[in-house]
Amino acid sequence: RGRVDHSQYQGQGFLRSGKPVLLRAVRPGDKGRLLEMFGRLSPESIYFRFFQARKSVSHEELMRLTELDFHNSAALAVIVPDSVERIAGVGCYVRTAGGQTAEVAFLVEDQYQGQGIGTLLLEHLARIARREGISAFEADVLAYNQKMLDVFTQSGFSLERSLSRGVYRVSFPTAETHESLAAQLARERAAAAKSIRPLLEPASIAVVGASRQAGAVGNALLSNLLEGGFKGKIYPVNPSAKEIAGLPCYPDVAAIGGPVDLAFIAVPAVAVEEALCSCAKAEVKGVIILSAGFAEAGSEGKAAQGRLVDIARSAGIRIVGPNCLGIVSTSVFLNATFAAGMPPAGEIAMMSQSGALGIAMLDKLKELGLGLSSFVSVGNKADVSGNDLLCYWGEDPKTKVIVLYLESFGNPRRFARLAPEIAREKPVLAVKSGRTKAGARAAASHSAALASLDVAADALFEQAGVIRADTLEELFEIASLLSTQGAPRGNRIGVVTNAGGPAILLADACESSGLEIPQLSESVQQKLRAFLPAAAAVANPVDMIASASPEHFEKTIEAVGSDPSVDAVAILYVPLRVTRPEEILSAMARGAGDVPCGKPVVCVVVGNAGDREKIHQGPRGRLPVFEFPESAARALSAAARYEQWRKRPRGDWEELDAISAAAIRKIVDRARSGKDRAWLSPDDLAAVLGLAGIGFAPCRTVSVEEAGEAAKDLGFPLVAKAIAPGVIHKSDVGGVVLGIDSARKAAKAAEQIRGRIEKAGARLEAILLQREVKEGLEFFAGITTDATFGPLVLCGAGGVLVELVGDMIFRLPPVSDTDASEMVRALKSARLLKGYRGAPAGDHAALEKIVRRLSALVLAVPEILEVDLNPIKVLPPGQGAIAVDGRMLVGGPS
Repeated sequence: RGRVDHSQYQGQGFLRSGKPVLLRAVRPGDKGRLLEMFGRLSPESIYFRFFQARKSVSHEELMRLTELDFHNSAALAVIVPDSVERIAGVGCYVRTAGGQTAEVAFLVEDQYQGQGIGTLLLEHLARIARREGISAFEADVLAYNQKMLDVFTQSGFSLERSLSRGVYRVSFPTAETHESLAAQLARERAAAAKSIRPLLEPASIAVVGASRQAGAVGNALLSNLLEGGFKGKIYPVNPSAKEIAGLPCYPDVAAIGGPVDLAFIAVPAVAVEEALCSCAKAEVKGVIILSAGFAEAGSEGKAAQGRLVDIARSAGIRIVGPNCLGIVSTSVFLNATFAAGMPPAGEIAMMSQSGALGIAMLDKLKELGLGLSSFVSVGNKADVSGNDLLCYWGEDPKTKVIVLYLESFGNPRRFARLAPEIAREKPVLAVKSGRTKAGARAAASHSAALASLDVAADALFEQAGVIRADTLEELFEIASLLSTQGAPRGNRIGVVTNAGGPAILLADACESSGLEIPQLSESVQQKLRAFLPAAAAVANPVDMIASASPEHFEKTIEAVGSDPSVDAVAILYVPLRVTRPEEILSAMARGAGDVPCGKPVVCVVVGNAGDREKIHQGPRGRLPVFEFPESAARALSAAARYEQWRKRPRGDWEELDAISAAAIRKIVDRARSGKDRAWLSPDDLAAVLGLAGIGFAPCRTVSVEEAGEAAKDLGFPLVAKAIAPGVIHKSDVGGVVLGIDSARKAAKAAEQIRGRIEKAGARLEAILLQREVKEGLEFFAGITTDATFGPLVLCGAGGVLVELVGDMIFRLPPVSDTDASEMVRALKSARLLKGYRGAPAGDHAALEKIVRRLSALVLAVPEILEVDLNPIKVLPPGQGAIAVDGRMLVGGPS
């Protein structure tokens, strides 16, 4: 049927306390566990669930709850950490007679009520129900069962309820709403942040593998902990020692006897599992595994890493690593890495997938004089990932800027949900390696061929408001600006300099990066003329000439910064013999202090200026200092684009209604008929697009012999197209004939196409006759599926040059109206839609709608793997857009 096997459903969630739990499908073997849970319930909880006092659950009820098809009936259990697998809550639904709705019910153990288990079960059951074509949930709740009513009302779903004889009848669509997604995301963020807190704010630490041996990992780690000044308790763990570094030593973590928030494991890989079991026994909350030899080392290591995750999840432990180089948290003076010396405290948080590169990044922070809030080397990301850290840093008041070095995405969909919310509160910067096309898969459609290895990451970052840097150098340039000055409110830059040549370079770099160098107001120019030499240029850039004094610098910076037409000030200083550099630097610092708050100030100092610390000793504190004009322009441009993204509307996205989605799925299932993948016939494609609300030119599939007669029914003019397996570009082999205005010409065109296809060595399957749309600008829209990121929606310039021009924009669904508008307007070919050089304009709103409908289509029917709509004829404004050719590949969901 092409459906996901939900009987294997499994996922991780968090209680409100931050404790991780496992959600999984209820299995036939769970009957005993469910009976045990029932035995732990209070009489009140039993009455609320069954509307009567009960002492047990009947065999028939247990059968209904455990023998499930996960289509008409489904049940999920929440497993809490314990010495044995313990079910703390269960939720189920049963499809009602109508087929589109289902009765839903929940039962949560008393001691875990109020911890968010009911909410987790509801969210996950709704996800399964949507996938199985259930459009609404219904439930009966006793009027005084306030806890269950709260689960429904706080879920964010569109709730309706009616009261009869003390029982509420609650009903709501299973479709996600902005409110339900926002509520879910807020809960997820808060819970994940709490789960990370013991890792970065521990009160007690155990070091498993602590050693006296110089050069040993355990020795370096313990030394850094002590030298860093960690104020909590430190417990060395080594069965062969009584004490290390003056601290009592323990044979294992369980022998410590007191509470341990965080344990570091630095022992050979073969001993890690035993050490982790000891941590579980001691109820440790978080573990950092520095040891290597796991998933990065091959299949056996991957299996061993899987066992570690199972142990940790059964005990409610969060794991960083394995194969990582530790963490830093300046708020608790915790330096648990191999980096020399504790970095200065500050407002930048950093995550690195590469341990060695992470240490280099810490050194670079110290070199630049920038401060750190915390740092995590995530290694293999067996458990804790960048997504979890984003949740923590998003809540952390000590963190102002988040910096990520990424080599891969474990869960890009979760990143796509979290990152935009966090980026609206504080900047998220990323360097993502792996930008080349090496490894890109062979593709059978335009959509797939146009998606190179890196476009998905680019689309994700662009959509999520993440500032992507191409190099580590650029990353630190932007971080330096944002952590000290923040982002400018606009893109207008005032330039102050004592050297005209470099100032021109800076102005050029700014404008090529999308920044403006506006002419200063007449009042500011008059103010500058009053004290600057007559030879000075005061329009912008302001060139004070080489003899500019400290006073000139200070007063000019203040004047330029006061101009309402300026959003940020860039000071470019070239040290010359006629001035004393250190006095100039101090004047620059004072002048920056007079620039209004909210307008960033950046400095470019070219050459040797002596003690550069002078520039950081003004009222604004540390200022970002660059060696070259282009570096300053890059940083300002990135910050300005980020601020522009923050101001953009969040946007709304479209959804397919349940009836249309069910009809499309029937077409898809029939087309597949047991095959893993299949291309839809043109008739099926037209039907799917029609149900999705996407215009497609009327068409009919016929044999060569039927073409003439069928043409009369369709009307003229027509286009005849070859349907030939393996032929992507039909026009290249003469498989398209235009301008058919009679039945005779239709028959002749069909014969011509058959001959041309056979000559090309291909097999003609049928002829597609389609109403010809002569007018309109040619564009392209489609869907492709990335192995890691899932579906991507794309649009761009269409027609025969689609691959040659490569004018394409990608986004991850759901694509909002804001996203779709930005996609279309960002195309180089978007100028055609405005009426390029007097040509007719195009209905850009109609093209945007097609993009949004494609997004809704693939979200509703994940079996759709690839779609090509090329060309789409975009008609004049107000007249719409219609696809005149297309392909659609369907298969099992990824």
